[in-house]
Amino acid sequence: MDLGEVERLRGDLAEFVAEAFASLKRKDQRRWGDCYLRGLMLDGRRKSIQPMAERLPDGNMQALQQFVSQSTWEHAPVLRAIAAKVTQAVGPEAWVIDDTSFPKAGDQSVGAARQWCGALGKKSLCQVGVSLHAVTDAASVPLNWRLFLPAEWADPADGRRARAGVPEDVGHREKWRLALDAIDQTRGWGLAGRIVVADAGYGQMHAFRAGLAERGLDYMTAVRPDTTAHPGDAVPTIPERQGRMGAPRLPRYRDPARSLKDLVVTAGRRRLRRCTWRQGSKGAMTSRFMVMEVRPAGVAARKAALDRAGGRSRWDGVLPAETLIAEWPPHTDEPTDYWLTSLPPDTALRHLVRMAKIRWRIEHDYRELKHGLGLDHFEGRTWRGWHHHVTLVTAAHAFLTLRRLNPKAPAPA
Repeated sequence: MDLGEVERLRGDLAEFVAEAFASLKRKDQRRWGDCYLRGLMLDGRRKSIQPMAERLPDGNMQALQQFVSQSTWEHAPVLRAIAAKVTQAVGPEAWVIDDTSFPKAGDQSVGAARQWCGALGKKSLCQVGVSLHAVTDAASVPLNWRLFLPAEWADPADGRRARAGVPEDVGHREKWRLALDAIDQTRGWGLAGRIVVADAGYGQMHAFRAGLAERGLDYMTAVRPDTTAHPGDAVPTIPERQGRMGAPRLPRYRDPARSLKDLVVTAGRRRLRRCTWRQGSKGAMTSRFMVMEVRPAGVAARKAALDRAGGRSRWDGVLPAETLIAEWPPHTDEPTDYWLTSLPPDTALRHLVRMAKIRWRIEHDYRELKHGLGLDHFEGRTWRGWHHHVTLVTAAHAFLTLRRLNPKAPAPA
């Protein structure tokens, strides 16, 4: 957007800022929040503080730097206000968990470490943020954020923690646990949970799926084809005791668990059903899918089942069933994608596939968050600054999304 377009939105933006930033008690903080949002929406290759301040007629680099990196305003109440506003407007069908990387040149920025960097497609020095999004096919908006701290940042004696202002009670926590934390906080804001959708980085973790089930949330998560499971109709048996004095043995399945790929390929193409789930830019999105009930196996699944039963003596050996969806497009030799869901296997196929594929929306909107609004352009190093910046980018994205969804308001270019 050019300066003229941004200026024409000043009135609407002021109303949005007054509502979203109501938790900021000081008038000057709300004013600089408004200024920062306009800087994010303005055209320009870099959305870091200095170039934004230079492009804005009321920009002040020192004031913006202080507001983002040093001011003590809490970001969570701002995210809560935004989440409530966009949820009402968007009417999300799903909550999508994702993570995104922020490439860095040095290791002093909070959470920066050599790790997998999706933005570069390789292992590199970067930060990683875990995000929770409200999603429909028409729109998506981030609701919550967590900054991932690698294990090397967990040492309280590391001077980088103090310099970056990392709170004492914050340490290394796996990304799937951060995702559950974000979900818990967002539900604590009074928002009704939706089916949780995630890629295989989260879905592959049995504990993540179990955590969602314990919270009463349905899920649709991608998994790898080598994930092992028993067929849904498999029944465990109790092996004979070895000798009179032998301890009772746990029930177990007669046949070993097999990979999801093997289960689908063995079932054969005759089980496939054709499904069109939405209209894309180049026409109908159509493929072939198989749905079957399976019982995921492995150490984690077995331990979770034992824990739920209350110990060895109370477990009947039955592993919980989940629904497997596999995509096997025409003219491919084997299936290409796999998902596990808590939804029953008799759920309408189109709904299952739409939920499995709905992550496309956040990938689309991430282009605006990163390239249009400078999500990964923040050059500060502090814990507070990172959370302030992603919150402000979320606010700018929410404002633009709400305008696009409002048919009475001309959508900005």
